[in-house]
Amino acid sequence: MEILAEKPVIGITTGDLNGIGLEVIIKTFSDNRMLELCTPVVFASNKVINYYRRIVVEHQFNFTSTKDLTKLNLKQVNIFNCWEEEVPLQPGTLTDAGGKYAIRSLMVAAQCLKDKELDAIVTAPIHKANTHVPDFPYTGHTPFFKEKFGVKDVLMLLYASNLKVGLVTEHVPVSKISSFITKEAIQSKLNILRESLIRDFGIDKPKIAILGLNPHAGDEGQIGNEEQTIIKPLIDAIQQHGHLVYGPFGADSFFARHSYMQFDAVLAMYHDQGLIPLKTLSNGEGVNYTAGLPIVRTSPDHGTAFDIAGKNIAEPDSFREAVYQAIDLLKQRKLYDTYTANPLRRGKIEKEKEVDDEKVVA
Repeated sequence: MEILAEKPVIGITTGDLNGIGLEVIIKTFSDNRMLELCTPVVFASNKVINYYRRIVVEHQFNFTSTKDLTKLNLKQVNIFNCWEEEVPLQPGTLTDAGGKYAIRSLMVAAQCLKDKELDAIVTAPIHKANTHVPDFPYTGHTPFFKEKFGVKDVLMLLYASNLKVGLVTEHVPVSKISSFITKEAIQSKLNILRESLIRDFGIDKPKIAILGLNPHAGDEGQIGNEEQTIIKPLIDAIQQHGHLVYGPFGADSFFARHSYMQFDAVLAMYHDQGLIPLKTLSNGEGVNYTAGLPIVRTSPDHGTAFDIAGKNIAEPDSFREAVYQAIDLLKQRKLYDTYTANPLRRGKIEKEKEVDDEKVVA
């Protein structure tokens, strides 16, 4: 299949069948203006789509059914049928079936993406309680895509118009976070963040803030010493290479004083440290992006929201923004790759990357 340059083909996964994923998908693509920007392919089944169409009846959602990605309807939403059987749907309820078919949707879409039949993918939310099974031994989408595309490391990067936050650790218990905070881990995530800011967001010389692990960034070792023994020495070493990396900052005052506005991105040590302020400040339009992959994958910044699923009250803003961002990221990557095709410019960037990849030793 020839990938469309001007109007990209975007794969859409259902997420948990009993969550709000299909509701926000239908609401997003009921606006025909979305079809002027991309050709969406939803990996589901006609029966599941029709079930949720009856819930969001006020939205005019038309689609074409297909099993062949070489024959897409460029003027409608395409439903790629991943299964034919009846699936028991119970909106708002955590069931094995809801997770099983969410994974089937994801697996089929990811393979099509890997086979270059799609330009990018937008994933609706899954729930770990019914997807973390032997056939899917991952804590979420991010580690799945890391293994699927064979990369050494990836970065969970969430962002809105006013803030970008990357995470050193993702879905790990709070009691184990400190064991994952190493110079090597921070360095790896920082490299991915910096390269993504340059290639994916067009920021030539990104300025990055790094948060501390402990309250008040350790208070000079009075509340933990990771800042003094791991984070600060690493920042000092990176600064010697001329990179604009600063910290460690105490997370509470950093966000309360709006210090994040002085930086292009923030690297947080753990999930809630970075995502609570991001979701608070994003006004429901945050996007989750997996940086470090050879492909573009985005998702909304919310979960399955079982408490409102099936009630036709889920807002599609974050999902719609995830689609917009997938399109924009594809365009930015193309611009960057075209710009750096100049051998002199490419040599300069490769030299900078070699510096980033050096082992930083205390």
